[in-house]
Amino acid sequence: MQGGPQPGQCVAGYRLLRALGQGAHGAVFLAQQDATHTVVALKLTRLGAAADDPAAREEFARATALARRLVHPGIAALHAAGIEGPFAWWAMEAVPGTDLGRYTQARRLLPEPLVLHVGQRVAQALAYAHRQGVVHRDLKPANVLVHWPSHSVKLVDFGLARAADGAQTATGLLLGTPAYMAPEQLAGSVPTPRSDLYALGAMLFQLLAGRLPHEGASMGALLRQVASAPAPDLGALCPQLPREVTTLVARLLQRNPADRPADGEALARELDAAAKHLAGSGSMSR
Repeated sequence: MQGGPQPGQCVAGYRLLRALGQGAHGAVFLAQQDATHTVVALKLTRLGAAADDPAAREEFARATALARRLVHPGIAALHAAGIEGPFAWWAMEAVPGTDLGRYTQARRLLPEPLVLHVGQRVAQALAYAHRQGVVHRDLKPANVLVHWPSHSVKLVDFGLARAADGAQTATGLLLGTPAYMAPEQLAGSVPTPRSDLYALGAMLFQLLAGRLPHEGASMGALLRQVASAPAPDLGALCPQLPREVTTLVARLLQRNPADRPADGEALARELDAAAKHLAGSGSMSR
């Protein structure tokens, strides 16, 4: 985020300690609240002209209020949020560990039973949020943090895509990460729980196969693939996987939302059973 806040500065009462991640439109810092000395992960997103739009600010407040209601061991807590100057900010639980993005490359893939176990934990967290009426909208490996010593799996940025959507509509930005977004979401429809489950399917596909279900040389090519082409056969790419696993991932990646699983809790049970079966059979290729 060129020209944005830097470590040492204070934003909304939080002293920025060090950068945790940077992007074109935002950044995440480890920060400490001046008043309480609480350490948080502070996410900042540049809003531009939309920062002065009353409707956008109202939607931002609604979305962040919903996200703050989520209290679940698999979801990083959102402590506070607001808009200061040209930035939206979110103060979130500082979660130890690393994100799943490092395990998406072929040379770093996790054992298949562990991938399914992580998927089960993500599905449980999604099911809880969906029961509260909250859709993640931007599920991807970078938004799942794992801490192996404590067996912790936590989703971050829950509901932030919706809050940013309300504040950034005027900028024309595509909210979410296209490679993991469901076809209906890319087409502009309001995301639903089944959109989140599609994203989970794309993430599982990548963690198992070391590649995304849809890839393109350009954004246009990627969008056309997601909109019109079926996902490749995971069984052909990973012949060691049981049919029940490849079939489940294929169901999650169906272009028609009605053909996908509807319930994250039931999905979690299926993933748990598949992980135990795979671990018990000794079928572990890595």
